[in-house]
Amino acid sequence: MRAFLIVAAFIVACTARPLAQATEAPLPLRLVFDVQVRAASPAFARRTPRMDYETIDPIHGMLYVAYLGADEIIAFDLSSNKVVAHIPDLPAVHGTLAIPELNRLYASATGANQVVAIDGRSLRVVARTAGGDYPDGIAYDSADRRLFVSDEHGGTDTVIDVKTFKHLDTIDLGGEAGNTQYDSANGLVYSDIQTRDDIAVIDPKTDKVIARHALPGCDHDHGLLLDERRRLAFVACDGNAKLLLIDLRAWKTLATYDTGDQPDVLAFDARLKRLYVASESGVVAVFEENGRSLKPLGKAFLADEAHTVAVDPRTDRVYFALQNVDGTPVIRVMEPTQ
Repeated sequence: MRAFLIVAAFIVACTARPLAQATEAPLPLRLVFDVQVRAASPAFARRTPRMDYETIDPIHGMLYVAYLGADEIIAFDLSSNKVVAHIPDLPAVHGTLAIPELNRLYASATGANQVVAIDGRSLRVVARTAGGDYPDGIAYDSADRRLFVSDEHGGTDTVIDVKTFKHLDTIDLGGEAGNTQYDSANGLVYSDIQTRDDIAVIDPKTDKVIARHALPGCDHDHGLLLDERRRLAFVACDGNAKLLLIDLRAWKTLATYDTGDQPDVLAFDARLKRLYVASESGVVAVFEENGRSLKPLGKAFLADEAHTVAVDPRTDRVYFALQNVDGTPVIRVMEPTQ
């Protein structure tokens, strides 16, 4: 596997889109290189199946990408910029979450309705358990050492003990579950409820929903990310292409911002205080935290279905898993220009 520059192709891809999307506001990013990836299975090797969630293990220098359409996870070494392994037998894998202190990678194999544990050294599956009906996003409660997995179709969060890898509980959320996040500052779990346009607050001690917070102006809240230090939440509303900035202390919407159509995955660079919002439309929006508000830095078309993104906190490099760049799936490596 080799890294190679395709700056010309990148420029052509951007300028080939409608002018309003491509030139609305240039992204504060420059292309470092694209790395071609291919599915390990011959059944998918000549196709460009869909990518999904990414997760970075900064301690071991690894990026993991859910190669949903190929039923595998791609393991990408951040130092050598090479694909070093393909983790197979993960039907329709969606969610990924690396937990460096456990040297474990967890994934939601949605096609099998399972949550899977993968050893960080061997990169082999070591355990599987039931994940509900369409498991998706994964959050880790480090205090209680449990996973909370969004069950989108079942409208629940599935609770799993990471030590025994046993299914502990199923929490009824009262609606379709979007992304779930753990807030270590107060020991609570938050889950987007897409069909209610609100956030459910879960107490991990009781596995009960203890509060709900409405999200006025949000249609179908799917993406969710926290800046715990500054007590802020970022909510991506994929039904109306909006990003909500939420004050976690008062549960008040501080501001609403435009994104690309169907915003999906969010990534936050805590050092630069920079938020990346990737969307199904291929438009990426970039914001900078400025006190209790966000400053838009750029919004432009990046590539078809550029809906997933991750940031390396050590280098500030940004990684987009792209399923089709000139007929080839790639991991696009970019870095800030300002």
